[in-house]
Amino acid sequence: QVQLVESGGGLVQAGGSLRLSCAASGSRFMIRTMTWFRQAPGKQRELVASITRTGNTNYTNSVRGRFTISRDNAKNTVYLQMNSLKPEDTAVYNCNAQALLLATMRTQNYWGQGTQVTVSS
Repeated sequence: QVQLVESGGGLVQAGGSLRLSCAASGSRFMIRTMTWFRQAPGKQRELVASITRTGNTNYTNSVRGRFTISRDNAKNTVYLQMNSLKPEDTAVYNCNAQALLLATMRTQNYWGQGTQVTVSS
């Protein structure tokens, strides 16, 4: 099993910055793609950014140029640096990890508990 723990959310004024972290722990696993999703009240969950193990990244258009996803494979941690935040970025941000479980050689998806990001105007 793999556990994901997120941190770094909070309240910030428009134009400000936050850095989210998501750390994976467990035994005998290898994290493949890590992805940040977000869900605002009354809206569907959307993919914000993803990063492969080798560092290939993908962003949704609304955050490209403002957000940067990165990872530290040695720490099994993914980061989301969010700059120039806007009120419309307000949402619960969830981390997702595709983990290869070495005991079974199967890949499973895991989710963090979510962290609230609130951007005031």
